[in-house]
Amino acid sequence: MTIDLRSDTVTRPTAAMRAAMADAEVGDDVYGEDPTVRALEQEVADRFGRDAAMLTPSGIMATQTLLATLCPRGAEVVCESDAHVVAYEAGAGAVVAGVQFRTVDGDAGRLDVDRVRDALRPTSFPYTSLGALSVEETTNRGGGAVHGIEVLRHLRAVADERGVPLHGDGARLFNAIVAGGGTEHAYGEVFTAFSFCLSKGLGAPVGSIVVGDAEVVAEARTWRRRLGGGMRQAGILAAAGRHALAYHVERLADDHDHARHLAVRVAEAVPGSVDPAAVATNMVYVDTGAHPAEAVVAAAGREGILVGAMGPHLLRLVTHLDVDRAGVERAAEVLIAALTTPRSA
Repeated sequence: MTIDLRSDTVTRPTAAMRAAMADAEVGDDVYGEDPTVRALEQEVADRFGRDAAMLTPSGIMATQTLLATLCPRGAEVVCESDAHVVAYEAGAGAVVAGVQFRTVDGDAGRLDVDRVRDALRPTSFPYTSLGALSVEETTNRGGGAVHGIEVLRHLRAVADERGVPLHGDGARLFNAIVAGGGTEHAYGEVFTAFSFCLSKGLGAPVGSIVVGDAEVVAEARTWRRRLGGGMRQAGILAAAGRHALAYHVERLADDHDHARHLAVRVAEAVPGSVDPAAVATNMVYVDTGAHPAEAVVAAAGREGILVGAMGPHLLRLVTHLDVDRAGVERAAEVLIAALTTPRSA
């Protein structure tokens, strides 16, 4: 049996989710006539206490429609050095949204308020103008770390001082909420506009949601159209999202517990490889020491354990609804063996 810990994007729809998709009432969403899409968008807006929401096919489309909406072309977006918008979106910020990034080194991907303030350029000519502050919650390359609502409120205050939006890349926002980072309404209040993924820990097959004021979402909808993201009978996908929000949010705590257990098991057997205290949500980063990460990935793969290399000596393991405690135990055994076997063996 294969245990896939490369990402929480690999989840498959449950039988109950598939049934909800099969039974979904549909219409043409480009005309605004898909009742299930409209129900999902209204439900999300209500959960976060905002005016409106919009379903997009992907997280990158959600992020780019918002950056294009919130920022003048040619403006600068301040974000953390390893933020997803910088590292993983194929230059879409420049190509699609027409922005450039000013990156700030953070702690496990989390922005520090003082460092952000220090990084802001003067407002006078000829400096590049500031378009937005962008925050990733939880952090991907930071190992699933959580800023938490109090830090975000301080960042919002900096954004307000400069008269710019605070954008939220909340791909795994519900992981942050379940981990105690803040309530749905608190996150809804602190971000000018934000998005989150249905297709990661929540387990839907496709989709991300943009959330914000009515005028922001209306303009983002225009950008979605420009990018080819208008969908027709999308209620089939929206039904999966509604099921995920109803049944897969609270269970994220199980993923977090599995990740901590995995971290403890590996740390006990291979001291210095993992810091269990740093595991806040569903990601575990493992230092492979003298073993090349790709060699550990290959060794684990031969035993049916799929993990990802994030650097020459760094692995990422992500727990999700398709991995139970037995799977975590098996993964720990295989990784420990790979990390403790002499390289010449």
